[in-house]
Amino acid sequence: MQAATAISPDLNKLFERVHRVKNIEKGDFLFEEGNSANELYIIQSGKVQISKMVPDGRELTIRMCSAGELVGELSLFSPAAKHMINARAVENGSVAVIHKDKLEEELARDNGLALEMIKWLSLQHRKSQTRFRDLVLHGKKGALYSTLIRLANSYGVEADQGVKINVSLTNQELANFCGTSREVVNRLLSEMRKAGSISIDRGFITIHAMNHLRKEIDCEGCSAEICSIE
Repeated sequence: MQAATAISPDLNKLFERVHRVKNIEKGDFLFEEGNSANELYIIQSGKVQISKMVPDGRELTIRMCSAGELVGELSLFSPAAKHMINARAVENGSVAVIHKDKLEEELARDNGLALEMIKWLSLQHRKSQTRFRDLVLHGKKGALYSTLIRLANSYGVEADQGVKINVSLTNQELANFCGTSREVVNRLLSEMRKAGSISIDRGFITIHAMNHLRKEIDCEGCSAEICSIE
């Protein structure tokens, strides 16, 4: 049930030509908001959280990135660009470091690769667009339902009477995905458990009423490639 990585084999070959490898530890920042954007990163192993700080001090998690995914792409072809988001390792791992100017030179020389990159960037835009639509249009409950559906598409495994999200998340981490407070998520999860929509065992959530969650957010039936947390 996991969504496949969207980067094409041709782009992967390109990235192999222009990188060096850097080890990262849990908690390390690849970059923070306001940093000069001179490099991009392909995740080799581990997971990286992409987030944005909102004016009231809360953190909004935009996506989780796993092996094979590109991070820092928003800076491409932007002179003197600065990062608008944060990228922080949530697991130990490694990344391939790509110099932005070298990648831009390669893309400028090869129209086929440039088209592949445009397709990939368009997919990332569609993912973000649908996610923010759910956050804005359906309130706090809809934001949580959307997040759970996306987590299930990315990390779900078939389980008794439902789909188990095979990654342990704290309520604060869920709140960060939803752009709300931990207290709100606590209350909503409690209501869902009482209604039998979900069960939780040691931080692992199993969704028992997937169709109900989809109906509540007017799910358009997007593919798992679009409707994912990655």
